[in-house]
Amino acid sequence: MRALLIMFRTELLRILSIKPALAALVIGPLIYALYYPQPYRNEALRDVPIALVDLDGTDSSRQFARRLDASSDVAIAAVLPDEKSAEREVYARSLYGILVIPQHFERDLLHGRQSPVALYGDASYFLIYQRISGTVTAVARAFGAEVETARLIGMRVDPVIAAAASDPMPLTAVALFNPQGGYATYILPAALALILQQTLLMGVGLLGTIGGQPAASSRTSPSSGSISTVIGKMLAYLVVEAAVLPFYLIVLPYLYGIPRLGSLWTVMVFSIPFVLSVSALGLVIARLFRDPVVVQLVGGALGLPFIFLAGFTWPIEAVPDPLRTIALLLPSSTAIAGIVEVSQLGASLPDVRQAFLDLWALAGVYALIAIVLEKAR
Repeated sequence: MRALLIMFRTELLRILSIKPALAALVIGPLIYALYYPQPYRNEALRDVPIALVDLDGTDSSRQFARRLDASSDVAIAAVLPDEKSAEREVYARSLYGILVIPQHFERDLLHGRQSPVALYGDASYFLIYQRISGTVTAVARAFGAEVETARLIGMRVDPVIAAAASDPMPLTAVALFNPQGGYATYILPAALALILQQTLLMGVGLLGTIGGQPAASSRTSPSSGSISTVIGKMLAYLVVEAAVLPFYLIVLPYLYGIPRLGSLWTVMVFSIPFVLSVSALGLVIARLFRDPVVVQLVGGALGLPFIFLAGFTWPIEAVPDPLRTIALLLPSSTAIAGIVEVSQLGASLPDVRQAFLDLWALAGVYALIAIVLEKAR
């Protein structure tokens, strides 16, 4: 126990004295916290500009355009005479879509015939295209249902029956856990957990390799065992992260208005095996590569694969089986889903029991490997 405590104190002092490690573990996360969330402060796309080509020019077509323009998501920024001129604006990226209302739009509606409108959206920006197409679809359905209801009532159909016939399944969509429907609410919690992992891996790797003679300076005495060395270091990293974690998982979500339903205690308890597993993995990487430059290169190269294997940019169920197996070995893949559940969805520890146990298992396995490598040094 004494050797473990000495190693714990020594590693803490090393963190404070080795500037690259201090920058990776403390300063880096603070800098990330300042600038990374800035692009997402607006949360959701609003008033995406599109062009209107109204070939009908009737009251119905103008009313349909006004309703679309009044929506919060799409704005009709230009009314152009033909599709060619609208295409030029889209190619110039001043507009992101074209809505074409055909001739005889009103006549066909009043006669109960289909009157299709055409939408051309810039799908190279997937979120923009999704916002335009979803809004135009919703407005078109509502407008068409109202016209059909009015037509049936004009034919002396009971108003209740007419409304039910024209819109038999009215839908009420509620965005649970993300009331703004925003991108920041979706992406930031996962991204912050990934940043924590990357900075911790980098810092532990630098501490284990800096100076060319990695852990020689970190050994307290010849009698310090490999178990005491590894566990003492992991506890030191846990203490440092105890100051960084609340800032990332509690303060930043509060500042950026991300919904929080979970208790602070649950979030912090769930994060303990996450930090320990990442710390142990960092010790293994440091022992395998033994050079601070290589550790930084490896850490940088692994960042992008970690993002895709975390399951928040692409469903992990859609990833090939070999990659899903690799994802199970990464603390972030398990921790991100768990942290989001306990912090944003209000899950309790029993609700995320499997993820919690998986992180402890990863911490134990990587710590065991680190001990074996430390003993073989």
